[in-house]
Amino acid sequence: MKSAAQPAQIPTSFGNELRACLRCRLVKTYDQFRENGCENCPFFKMDEDSDLVNEGTTPNFNGIISVMDPDKSWAAKWLRISRFVPGCYTLAVSEALSEDLQNICEDEHVQYVPPKRV
Repeated sequence: MKSAAQPAQIPTSFGNELRACLRCRLVKTYDQFRENGCENCPFFKMDEDSDLVNEGTTPNFNGIISVMDPDKSWAAKWLRISRFVPGCYTLAVSEALSEDLQNICEDEHVQYVPPKRV
């Protein structure tokens, strides 16, 4: 049996300061990413450099879903976030990660799936 993952912080507000991680689509406020980074992407070290928060997240996303148990959620499987920690996620981002952050993913051997072009 897999141990329960420590959940991500939930957004402390739902105003204009919300951002989504461009790799895993986790949604938190700018300040939460700056203070604690991304729970799914700690290798981006957003909590160490606020420029990386701007580079690795976006305020432009569509919809939010809260996932309590990613392993058992059909929606999490459909959105391909079932291996991430419980938390709030966006349904879609339209921006891609910068080449520098894509290189970090490659160096860390973690998958990055760029958004589909519509």
